[in-house]
Amino acid sequence: MTQDWSRFFEARQCVSARRGRGRTDDLVLMVHDEPDGSTLTVWNAAEGAGRRVLGEYGDPRNAVLTADGRAVLNLLDDNGSEVGHVWSLPVDGSPATDLTPGLTPFTLRGIDVAREGTYAVLTAVTADGFALWLIGTGDERRPPRRLFSSQAEAWNGLISADGRWACLDTTDHNPGIRRFAVTVVPAGGDTPDGPEQGAPEGGTAPRTLSDGPAEPVRGIRFSPVAGDDRILVATERTGFIRPCLWHFPDGSRTDLDASHLHGDLVPLDWSDDARYVLLVHVDRGVHHVMEWNVRTGALDPLVHPSGAFFEADIADAHPNYWASHYGADGQPRLLHQRFDLPLSMLRADRAAHTVTPVWTPALVHPGTPLTSHTVTSLDGTTVQLWAGRPRGTREPLPTLLSVHGGPQLVTVDRYTPEAQAWLENGFAYAAVNYRGSQTFGRRYREGFWHTIGERELEDLAASVEWLVAEGIADKDKVFVSGASYGGYLSLLSVGRLPGLFAGAMAFVPMADWAGAYDDMNPALRAAWRSFFRITPDEDPGVFRRASPISYVEHVRAPVWIKTGTHDTRTPPRQVHRYAEALENAGGDVTLEWFSGGHETTSRNAELADQRRIMELAARALRGERWADGAVTPPPPGSVGTGPGGG
Repeated sequence: MTQDWSRFFEARQCVSARRGRGRTDDLVLMVHDEPDGSTLTVWNAAEGAGRRVLGEYGDPRNAVLTADGRAVLNLLDDNGSEVGHVWSLPVDGSPATDLTPGLTPFTLRGIDVAREGTYAVLTAVTADGFALWLIGTGDERRPPRRLFSSQAEAWNGLISADGRWACLDTTDHNPGIRRFAVTVVPAGGDTPDGPEQGAPEGGTAPRTLSDGPAEPVRGIRFSPVAGDDRILVATERTGFIRPCLWHFPDGSRTDLDASHLHGDLVPLDWSDDARYVLLVHVDRGVHHVMEWNVRTGALDPLVHPSGAFFEADIADAHPNYWASHYGADGQPRLLHQRFDLPLSMLRADRAAHTVTPVWTPALVHPGTPLTSHTVTSLDGTTVQLWAGRPRGTREPLPTLLSVHGGPQLVTVDRYTPEAQAWLENGFAYAAVNYRGSQTFGRRYREGFWHTIGERELEDLAASVEWLVAEGIADKDKVFVSGASYGGYLSLLSVGRLPGLFAGAMAFVPMADWAGAYDDMNPALRAAWRSFFRITPDEDPGVFRRASPISYVEHVRAPVWIKTGTHDTRTPPRQVHRYAEALENAGGDVTLEWFSGGHETTSRNAELADQRRIMELAARALRGERWADGAVTPPPPGSVGTGPGGG
């Protein structure tokens, strides 16, 4: 096995950059990849200088800056459990402050900061439901004030530039179905406690933008101009995402239909003067950056290199893992990556039609790009697939098929050191955007609903068939790997499609839906009730049919699993039950534990995992077993195991 592949991990220096909301400086909160874990830096774009954030700050990708740039707001939890409180963490390392001390520990599903003043909103999920809270971020400590609550799923709370209004994505019009509307509530002023269900404190009726039960609407951001009562939202009246400006006081709206474009046209940001909206048109997985001139209505393409410019997220604090945005000068600041190029920041000049680097990584090692392809699934559905092979090779190769999580996430053309490591070691590499993936339209995104696992397996099988037919993959040497829902599909595929894969490597996977349900955090239980349209108590057979544990007798390929002790999305007990059942059925299974939640904790850990799975693939190709010992149960204190573990 080639050892030099680790250089690709060292080259990944920045994984996200989120601009602060404040007016005073053009500050960007950058997440840097370090050997022992991610770190935060406040980068001043005007000065080109950064300041390291000191202390503990939770998952750095969820953090936001206060309006004055002096502190970071984020959820602090128990060892990655995603259940805790939001704290204010001064950039200079001064003592942190719990901003939600009286609240039941919650899962964070949205956080946003007003451009003026000292207010923020957060969306919290507990066993009691979903709630939008107003919190103070200044030196004076105000108790959190509840603005909205509901038993129906609600996410993505936002606050207006002046702090007078807040909104969130709600499903009260469509309970149990993840098709949102945008609901606005007043946020400013003193009002009594004790709101009615679904109403803000003070009794003012919410104002809601809904396009009906079948066509979701989601909030992107309030106008950056104080007193401008418009919200940039994403609609799907055509079946694809389109931007819309909604003036909520009178209900008027301005939609950009862009009927000449096929595919999603995703709004990312709104310029500080509210004149331009930054968009990305996604054409079969390929990104094209555009701008909407709000005053003239013109839609213009921007000059840019090939690659990805945002990555959609789901079930987290922000709609995107990372995204291009506007700088304080009003010009687009493009966050650019490619499978073989680490993240850099570029300034796009709309008048000069030029792109200029403003931040670049210190290390860039030559790698191998991947290209976008379309394959046809069993029922004729077109599926997008990224694929690449080592330079200079022509023969069919051992291949790694990567399966993203979510399921409503997406694999974009972003820097992926894991892909480069496989390619460096003589493997072909592919990544499939199966049905359930974002940015391919509503019908595709919802394609897995109520038939969990079925359509996705068809898409995986079609991808393997295409890779073999194209002479890229050796049909007997294809491995499958994924995290979370991708790990679930990896396990399900070796049970439901025995013989398709030579081995499965699953990170933090779901393996037993019914067994996991009670150990999940409340936000995840609500999501899966929506997708299954039922609970395990109401119809356990539906959950059994979707669970990899139901097919362990059919597994012929070796299986490796690594999962976290404090994971409340794919909890540890159900993973152990699957591994034990597969072992008892005579399967070749290895289960490894790490202390933490749903995410790998450091670059060193990722390097160790990559080394491990490539060694396992080499062993499989030599006909060797993977298991070196018996399956072990979750360590004491893990989620669901009793005292200290829930």
